[in-house]
Amino acid sequence: MIYRFHLILFFIVILGFQSCSYKKDDGETKRLNQDQVTEKLLKANKAAIEFENKQIDKLIDSSGWNMQVTATGLRYVIIENGNGAKAETGKLARLEYETKLITGEIVYSSVQKGPKEFRIGSGGVESGLEEGILLLRAGDKARFVIPSFLAHGLSGDQDKIPPKATLIYTVKLIDLK
Repeated sequence: MIYRFHLILFFIVILGFQSCSYKKDDGETKRLNQDQVTEKLLKANKAAIEFENKQIDKLIDSSGWNMQVTATGLRYVIIENGNGAKAETGKLARLEYETKLITGEIVYSSVQKGPKEFRIGSGGVESGLEEGILLLRAGDKARFVIPSFLAHGLSGDQDKIPPKATLIYTVKLIDLK
């Protein structure tokens, strides 16, 4: 869901740049070169991802967390092993959680809001959280560091999570149905 939002936003930006034009001294209108615009946007996105990755790596190193990285960039560590069923797409996951910003500020937790429930594979939660839950068994406790592009992206959640925020989730998968 977040990925689709980013893709749509990317194409809107491209179309916006594509429709921009400027006047030459002779009064003739010329369109901007689409390849140049695309190249600049790709460079900007790569630079933003590199910057965020450096911040995440610095946090992990300073915290002494021994985390693994998935192909998408999700960092995770299983803190406690459970012995329940393996999480699978289609199952209803119920978890205790604490969500922090990279600054350490707690923004949401099950202590305040109660356990979180969602059907795996149906969206409605950060794609990075869903990916992380699929790595767990019922009873597992884990920590996920979710880059902004796997969380709420450029818009934040319009409440406590700002735009481009890296999230740190500590979760315990209570149950799968």
